[in-house]
Amino acid sequence: MFGISYLKIDPTTFVIHYSKGKAKREGQGLAFFYFAPTSTIVAVPTESMDVPFIFNEMTADFQQISFQGQITYRISDPKRMSQQLNFSIDPHRKGYLSEDPEKLAQRIVNLAQVLTRQEVQRLPLKDALVSSREITAGTMNAIKASDVFQTLGVEVLAFTLLAIRPTPEIAKAIEAEAREALQRKSDQAIAERRNAAVEHERRIQENELKTEMSVQQKRQELAASQLAAEIALEKERVKFIDARIDNARKEADSQAYALAATLKPLAALDPKVLQALAATRADPRTVIALAMKELAADAAKIGQLNITPDLLVSLLQQAPASSNAGEGDAPKGRRG
Repeated sequence: MFGISYLKIDPTTFVIHYSKGKAKREGQGLAFFYFAPTSTIVAVPTESMDVPFIFNEMTADFQQISFQGQITYRISDPKRMSQQLNFSIDPHRKGYLSEDPEKLAQRIVNLAQVLTRQEVQRLPLKDALVSSREITAGTMNAIKASDVFQTLGVEVLAFTLLAIRPTPEIAKAIEAEAREALQRKSDQAIAERRNAAVEHERRIQENELKTEMSVQQKRQELAASQLAAEIALEKERVKFIDARIDNARKEADSQAYALAATLKPLAALDPKVLQALAATRADPRTVIALAMKELAADAAKIGQLNITPDLLVSLLQQAPASSNAGEGDAPKGRRG
């Protein structure tokens, strides 16, 4: 009515009321009446806002990767921002008169992309894909040190990378390479497991061989000890046999000495006397044989000797009787 309007601003918006080119009032959460024909209202939001982004960058090995994330920022100096961009509002429509507020988000994303590029271009593809934390920290530090954001009056609260992806062709190549690497690791693990099994089997066989060698050694030691015992026993037997031989030799020497001592008195006698003594108790046939021997010894002196068969037959027939008579006479002689 009559050009006078009423405006109420929420606490998260910084408002500046210009009247006739001069700032009449400013602040957050203001409510006031103003004369619309001569007034300009600037409303700068100060709450934090999230801006999603997707952009592509090139790595150090000239491979393209895409980054997806969001930037959280707030306008920390609304007066400076009002001098950089047009945040004037239409009191009737309650909307901005220009598109500058919408361009602010894209400008912040572009500045963040430039700073991210500096971090990404230092890394090869594989390192960049797994360096989300390093890239985020580096970009955030670069944002805080940048004068551009201070000039705009903007404070970046957070820079977040939600995804880092290569191109589909590179992704397939990396997946194939990773798959082959995993397959090689699997084959290596299988080979190592088999080698471990072979090594385990070898150790078992070595233990069995050592056990067998130990048993064989014990057997050899037992056989050696048995052989040594047998050798010792044989030595004792040799000693025993030698002792027996010595004893037998000594006994024979003793018997020979006794026999020699017994025959020594008879050694001085004439053999004929010995024969005569032996003939006294000899068999008649033995006596006749001795007589024949004597005759044979003096055969050169005998001119002629006749022995008739009848004499030999009669002697042979009478020999048992004579022998018995002689045996009968002997007792008679012993009695006489």
